[in-house]
Amino acid sequence: MPATRQRVLAGVLALLGLLAAAVLFDVLGTVFFAITVAYVLVPLHERLVERGVPSWWASAAATTIAFVSVVVLFASFGFLVYRRRTELVGFLLDLPESVTVELLGSVYTIDAGIVTEVASEYLAVVALALARLAPVLALKGTLFALLVFALLIRRGQARRALLGPVPREYRDLASAFHERTRETLFAIYVLQAATAVGTFLVALPVFYLLDYQFYLTLALVAGFLQFLPIVGPSFLVGLLAVYRLTANEIAAAIAVLVLGGVLVGWLPDAVIRTRLARETADLPGSLYFVGFTGGLLSVGPVGFIAGPLVVALLVEASELLAGEVNGSG
Repeated sequence: MPATRQRVLAGVLALLGLLAAAVLFDVLGTVFFAITVAYVLVPLHERLVERGVPSWWASAAATTIAFVSVVVLFASFGFLVYRRRTELVGFLLDLPESVTVELLGSVYTIDAGIVTEVASEYLAVVALALARLAPVLALKGTLFALLVFALLIRRGQARRALLGPVPREYRDLASAFHERTRETLFAIYVLQAATAVGTFLVALPVFYLLDYQFYLTLALVAGFLQFLPIVGPSFLVGLLAVYRLTANEIAAAIAVLVLGGVLVGWLPDAVIRTRLARETADLPGSLYFVGFTGGLLSVGPVGFIAGPLVVALLVEASELLAGEVNGSG
């Protein structure tokens, strides 16, 4: 009877989990992000507690570090754009009304005024959308902080609740999946930061050699865009190529498109992510890239975390199964 009762409760829990996912669909990304961050912050929380800090204050300190890090990351980009606002406005004002391009003996004239007008309207729409989203973003930020804090201070209870429905003979498997999840999430965030730094270091000489006046600012923007996986530094490279085209600098546009696209847009992802994936996440670079790309295309921005995590858990399951088969054989 107790085993049947446990299975029934486990089924109820699964159904309620699906119902909660349907009702709370709009905040699932925030919840998932908070859970992954809490996983990464557990070692910091444990270290603070070991040094005599009360659990409540240790949770508050770790949550503050996470929240401030996210805010500072995006605020620094906004401050960077604000500092360069004069140059950005001057760039828009200096755009020619039309651009003439000669290609294979044919001359093409592009009305840049239309492009500028469309861009201005698009920026206005984006600014209005951001203004409307500000209260929603504030609520999601508050939810993120509260969830991280709650998961840290109550992680023992959460662990017992998750392991409760699992039979004792299978808890070693649950523990293995837990360890793989923790290691993978830590590696994903390390990889993201390392890729952003690597992008900055590569973009700095590239933009300098391509004779851009604000090469340091452009390199910082390229590094920041690594934290926006769907956009990425390739977006910046495309804008710079368009800028060269408006100045009728065809060779310079091709140079920034090729060099910037390969060295800034592609190289850090292909080299840094794949190489560090094996060392930090114990995951082959090819599988990590499959999870990274597939996650982004399937579930959006949080896919850069969810995709590699699912692949890592799949690898863990296959290794556990192989161990069981070889052990029984």
